[in-house]
Amino acid sequence: MSQAKTGILLANLGTPDAPTPEAVKRYLRQFLSDTRVVDTPRLLWWPLLRGAILPIRSPRVAKLYQSVWMEEGSPLMVYSRRQEKALAARLPDMPVALGMSYGKPSLVSAVDDLLSQGVDHIVVLALYPQYSCSTVAAVWDELARILATRRRIPGITFIRDYADNALYIKALASSARASFAKHGEPDVLLLSYHGIPQRYADEGDDYPQRCRDTTRELVSALGLPPEKVMMTFQSRFGREPWLTPYTDETLKMLGEKGVKHVQVMSPGFSADCLETLEEIAVQNREFFLEAGGTKYEYIPALNDDSEHIDMMVSLVANSR
Repeated sequence: MSQAKTGILLANLGTPDAPTPEAVKRYLRQFLSDTRVVDTPRLLWWPLLRGAILPIRSPRVAKLYQSVWMEEGSPLMVYSRRQEKALAARLPDMPVALGMSYGKPSLVSAVDDLLSQGVDHIVVLALYPQYSCSTVAAVWDELARILATRRRIPGITFIRDYADNALYIKALASSARASFAKHGEPDVLLLSYHGIPQRYADEGDDYPQRCRDTTRELVSALGLPPEKVMMTFQSRFGREPWLTPYTDETLKMLGEKGVKHVQVMSPGFSADCLETLEEIAVQNREFFLEAGGTKYEYIPALNDDSEHIDMMVSLVANSR
């Protein structure tokens, strides 16, 4: 019996094609139309999205993208392409394709790319360390839609998440230690995860627990006393309650309480993007310093760091 040819689908959220209001509007329309992201009834949501949110938000977000845009393109795309290239170099016998839930390259183009290379088994690695219905499940949904149109479908191995994977924790700990060595150990290490509506968690999404799992393992690996580490949630959107404590409010509180030195890490992001490079590294730095803090550093995402790629290789190898 012939051995199956395996390919790897790297999946992430996506990004606008350009830092312009038009490109951002196209991206946000697709992103905010996904019921996994916003589950408000369509009759209520569509008029609000098209009539108010997109026209108002797109120019403002475009300016933020302009502030972090790299020479090669959007940071998320640049780092994702580097991850794809590094993983392919480590696994030369396995085709690797990058697909985004929103924007380009799409998940359908990634699947087609792999199938065109004769792949009959796909390992899907969604680069969200902590499962959420709004991220990982959206990849699952789109993959199911794609394969529903095919007569012949490949075998699928779907990696749900890797929140407490030993190599992931090792890579995070190495990154934190490097920052401590460069800037000194902070008074507080803040671990800021992307938020989700509290209601999603109440309805069964285990994302908060998976964030706690990462935090627990990382604190243990670093050997820090629990009182020197805080876990918060960023990037809330809309009016309903999201997971707390909020990152911005926590940083203001720390500054007001006399904490002088913080370092912030966002373990839920596998690649730097607008939410880390602008929201965390710039906006939240200002909140902390204006509230009385004196020293603030953002610890970059793992991006294409060699230990991060080691983890990806291990996840794929152990899932076949």
